[in-house]
Amino acid sequence: MTTLYGIKNCDTVKKARAWLDAQGIAYQFHDFRKDGLTADVLEKWDALLGWEALLNKRGTSWRKLDESQREGVDRDKALALMLEHPSLIKRPVLETEAKTLIGFDSDYYTTEL
Repeated sequence: MTTLYGIKNCDTVKKARAWLDAQGIAYQFHDFRKDGLTADVLEKWDALLGWEALLNKRGTSWRKLDESQREGVDRDKALALMLEHPSLIKRPVLETEAKTLIGFDSDYYTTEL
């Protein structure tokens, strides 16, 4: 089963969903805010993609954190922050049986799916 993880009102997630729909690719949508996120899932993504790729330091959620939370971020601190604030995860994350992709670009999806 293909699962698209993200936040419902995120523009990039909306683009990914529209692309998947246009391609006729069936998927389940998992909203971080509504459905939550487990440490097991996050650790699996870390093993596949790396926490540095998962942590979105460009977004407003990152900028809203206290300076003390942003300082000295390592793997453990980053994973804890992403569990507490799922909006810190770069979106979307697309899981298929064969691959896990992060972010959205139509060319990227076309070549990878």
